[in-house]
Amino acid sequence: MDSYSVEPIGVARTPFESREGMPIQPTGAPTGTVEIDDEYVEGLCGLDGFSHCILIYYLHRGDDGFSTTVEPFLDDTEHGVFATRAPRRPNPIGVSVVEILSVEGDELEVGGIDVLDGTPVLDIKPFVSEFDSPKDTQDGWLDSVEKGAKQTRADDRFV
Repeated sequence: MDSYSVEPIGVARTPFESREGMPIQPTGAPTGTVEIDDEYVEGLCGLDGFSHCILIYYLHRGDDGFSTTVEPFLDDTEHGVFATRAPRRPNPIGVSVVEILSVEGDELEVGGIDVLDGTPVLDIKPFVSEFDSPKDTQDGWLDSVEKGAKQTRADDRFV
């Protein structure tokens, strides 16, 4: 199988220095900033007209390796890694929908950013409700557990 390489377009700045104790999803996370590299700043033009964007980033401080089954933060039962949003993955890539608070120069201020400080950002896409909010969805195994993503904080299970 072919391999691919990507280069970051910027870096996320957040108050989180370690994974332990940080929010597990954007819904429980504070504000942060994405600092865009100079060569990509022009790409932010027009983004301020959107309420939210999708951040795609590299989980740069993840463990080496991964497991095909994991015990996610919101359940005590193992599930396949592709049925979870756990950080230990075959390709350590994360995706978060965040609120756009401002776009000024090379800085994108966002609300609900759940990544470690210094996380390399690979891409930014506008969130478009018509495209990105499918109707009649199902939440799989999460339907049977108490949903507490806003209050749940990371522990050491993926360290």
